[in-house]
Amino acid sequence: MAVGRLLKTSTGSRPWSAGVLAAPGTVPSMVQSNGVQVTGEAEAAIEAFLADRPDGSRRVTLRPVAGGDQSEFLDLVARSTDLHRPWMSLPATPQAFQAHLARYGGPAEESLLICLRDTGAIAGLVNISSIIRGRFQNGSLAYAAFAPTAGQGYMSEGLGLIIHYAFERLRLHRLEAQIQPGNSASLKLVERLGFRQEGYSPDLLFIDGAWRDHERWAITSSMIDIPPTDPHPTLPER
Repeated sequence: MAVGRLLKTSTGSRPWSAGVLAAPGTVPSMVQSNGVQVTGEAEAAIEAFLADRPDGSRRVTLRPVAGGDQSEFLDLVARSTDLHRPWMSLPATPQAFQAHLARYGGPAEESLLICLRDTGAIAGLVNISSIIRGRFQNGSLAYAAFAPTAGQGYMSEGLGLIIHYAFERLRLHRLEAQIQPGNSASLKLVERLGFRQEGYSPDLLFIDGAWRDHERWAITSSMIDIPPTDPHPTLPER
């Protein structure tokens, strides 16, 4: 799924997410140094989330990116170069992949794979970056389909699951996505999933060798149907 067959956003200064400045009263999440422990906690949280959603018709499942995914991931990135440019730059070398794992080894960042339920093959990647707690409870989304399975609705289905995961399990209040104006498929995707457009930022992010304009889209937990969820403990009482 892309311009043609692509579904993805580009968010980020590396180049995943435009960092969010903390407003007065907000508290950024603390990143643990034990990436293995955090990854295990994320995997358990995803498993619990999926267990609460028994749906035999669902074609995809979710799991955190892990070291054992390196070979398959890099092969998919190489096969998807034309699909991703100029919207996004993904880790394309072993060194870059390991750096990606290190970055997403804490609770302020999550990197999740959308995989086919029947084969386990990786169909897409979704990053939730720059999670800020306190009064903000916000995360930034970036996502990419991979060429072998693009255009079959897997990204739409998987991203829909991740939005619910972010609101129900991570207990975020808001997710934002920065999307280049020419990425029409991605704009249609977020609109279909219930995001609203909040603005336009010229030269927002450095992607594929140039500063790119982006539309800013967001969704809050009050905009979709989710079960009653206790607020995150870092949210002030008033």
